[in-house]
Amino acid sequence: MTADRAATGPEQWTVLLLAGARPGGDALTQSLGVDYKPLLPIEGEPMLLRPLRALLAVEHVAAVRVLTQQVDRLAALMPSDPRVTVEPSDQTIAATMQRICADPATRFPLLVTAADHALLTPAMVREFIAGSAECDISIGFVSRSNMLTRFPDAQRTWLRFGQERYSGANLFALRTRAARIGIERWRAVEQDRKKGWRVLLQMGLPLFLGAVLRVRDLDATARGLSRSLGIVIKGIVLSDPTAAIDVDKPADYTLVNDILAGRA
Repeated sequence: MTADRAATGPEQWTVLLLAGARPGGDALTQSLGVDYKPLLPIEGEPMLLRPLRALLAVEHVAAVRVLTQQVDRLAALMPSDPRVTVEPSDQTIAATMQRICADPATRFPLLVTAADHALLTPAMVREFIAGSAECDISIGFVSRSNMLTRFPDAQRTWLRFGQERYSGANLFALRTRAARIGIERWRAVEQDRKKGWRVLLQMGLPLFLGAVLRVRDLDATARGLSRSLGIVIKGIVLSDPTAAIDVDKPADYTLVNDILAGRA
């Protein structure tokens, strides 16, 4: 830490809290009789309020911008904290991120997470921020070995890098305005986001072959992406396996409630 940083206190971050939902809902919301996913009830309160409370407890958080298709509805639920604003989102997440990153008024660094991160804790946020130094973009992960140690029956989407597999932790850092380059590429390949091999191929043949042959670990993959895009990208592996548990399907909803009730 430099003398200037020590004098001014912790680095101040703006959080983009994504609180949208698929048009028409999904199987989870329909099964619970809720018409908007961020409002799913968890321990007697709307799910959105849980990650919001965790974020506001972190000394690095100077502002939280809640991005949603239902501004008035969510604004009525917000705590009376001047750091919190509720704003309309764009048609897709990538379009929203691109607009915000291009806005000269946007204050970096940005921390991006979502309303369905119901188990988010201040400790997770602090660990992620601490690991995100000296880069343009960082992405949070949890290793499969760590997850299965605590939750041996966990069903997640795993990405293989080298000898380990990882699940996303729904935490992203856009530290500098140069992160726009990564967002623009993300938007360009957004239609193929569930075809990981096609996305990697668009990033460059060496990166694609490294992933297919499983010879690139997470750090090497991040370095390859950095060279491809001309920015610095880091993967941050978090210590708490619950960082990779979001509420996306009925089994997730049950698991989150069991964890919070001490049953898992």
